[in-house]
Amino acid sequence: MFTITTNEIVQLVQMWLWPFFRVAGLLMTAPVIGTRTVPVRVRLVMAVLITAILFPVIPEIKTNVNPVSAEGILITVKQIMIGVSMGLSMRVVFIALEMAGQAIGQLMGLMMATMVDPNNGNQVPIIGQFYLLLATLLFIAIDGHLIMISVLAESFNSMPVSTTGMSSESAWEIVLWAGTILKTAVVIALPAIVSLLIVNLSFGVMTRSAPQLNIFAVGFPIMIILGVLIIFFNLSSFVPHMMEMFDGGALMMQKVVTP
Repeated sequence: MFTITTNEIVQLVQMWLWPFFRVAGLLMTAPVIGTRTVPVRVRLVMAVLITAILFPVIPEIKTNVNPVSAEGILITVKQIMIGVSMGLSMRVVFIALEMAGQAIGQLMGLMMATMVDPNNGNQVPIIGQFYLLLATLLFIAIDGHLIMISVLAESFNSMPVSTTGMSSESAWEIVLWAGTILKTAVVIALPAIVSLLIVNLSFGVMTRSAPQLNIFAVGFPIMIILGVLIIFFNLSSFVPHMMEMFDGGALMMQKVVTP
């Protein structure tokens, strides 16, 4: 008669449960997949399917810990933190681009023109959504989602499931990485910001020289047209910057799971 012992059940739960939490943590914060436009049930099913696909390549978990014990709960929390940190390493790229678009939209006078951000569910300027849409299309075009899953699969070899989790140095590197990404976003938005500031200064001189001129009726359409043209001519430098940011995000994901 075929029987299953309690230890075998615990070991089976360990082999599935803890990798599932790491995968679920990644899908919770990953760009495109972790947005509010993707229902929670869909992300849950995707986490189960990805765990099942990665199960043959996941090394055997040698930690003999009861999943419902205090030590087992600690391991669960650490696996979620590893997955969340990996997802945030790439998600911060999209957040920085959205901030760059907001800065440009404010100078163009389009702060009132907003759209619902599918990532956060709030209202953001339309220029920020434009940059976010371009980044999303480029991310999918270069198979960024598959790269994330590949790095996730390799993480179980570089940082197996155990009581030791992500180090404090890795957490600090994520903070530094966010600062670097914000600087890159400023570089992307800088040409448009400087050009629009020069146009604003020109309008200020016109207002002083001809007070009877209705600068709002004249300047508002001009600012929008010039802003769109500046964004269009800067698209040639957008793709190289984005590729560099995506490469840095993938590298940061690997550093997170490097002991």
